[in-house]
Amino acid sequence: MKDRSHLKICVAGLGLIGGSMCMALRRAGYSPAGWNRSFEPLEYALSIGAVSSAARNFEEYDVVFVALPPKAAVNFINSNKFKDGAVISDICGVKGFIEREIYSLPRNFRYVGTHPMAGKEVSTIHNACADLFDRASMVITSSSRTDEGARAIIERLTRDMGFKCIVECSAAVHDEKIAYTSQLAHIVSNAYVKDGEIVSCLGFTGGSFQDMTRIAGVDEGVWSELYLLNKENLSERISCLIDNLAEIKSALDGGVADELCAVLKDGRERFFQSRERAQTGGITVKLLK
Repeated sequence: MKDRSHLKICVAGLGLIGGSMCMALRRAGYSPAGWNRSFEPLEYALSIGAVSSAARNFEEYDVVFVALPPKAAVNFINSNKFKDGAVISDICGVKGFIEREIYSLPRNFRYVGTHPMAGKEVSTIHNACADLFDRASMVITSSSRTDEGARAIIERLTRDMGFKCIVECSAAVHDEKIAYTSQLAHIVSNAYVKDGEIVSCLGFTGGSFQDMTRIAGVDEGVWSELYLLNKENLSERISCLIDNLAEIKSALDGGVADELCAVLKDGRERFFQSRERAQTGGITVKLLK
């Protein structure tokens, strides 16, 4: 693999994640170029030194991170030419859709799917920071068609950007897990704040309320696209949540303390069991030093 000073990297899409990737790469000694669909984020990235230059010809780069929403990412990849053997890596929150689209056509580049497990409840490059990924996990997805050399390059860049660990799995496993760990959490928060009681809570909120509502204000356009591209997995998780809520409500309405206690105890025990259970189901976790 080339030395950092010679590896030519471009980040396409200078929002919160893309901007933070540029800053983390700069901190690590790389000189990423940047590209954005609108000019202001690129102008800002240049002004603060987050990127070394504005990308114009994508065939110049050894690695291109595509930090765009899923459909825009596919459109970007299909609309541009890349260097033979370049590594193209998206950071989208769904992986099956991207992988199917990438492999539906012959490609001269090597594809590696990634998903940084980090973010904020706010967006735009103005909220980006070099340490956003410090101590976070990076999911790297692969299939029988993944080039090992390309995957190794992404793993090294992941390490250099400050991630704590790498989670390796297939696109299908990623989409199953993310429906529960991320997408369902956002939907629960959205539903929770629709209760009319929220307008008269001043003075009654603490950490639990803040945890439940923090992500309710995310962009619905971005998240609805992710939900729809993973709707089978997400719908299954919503159904499971509805069943579990119905069980608690039934015990509560019944008014029998022992029955309610048993239902709640089951949830508590399952939570602690999940913390002790080893990783299974096609997932490999690598801790980074």
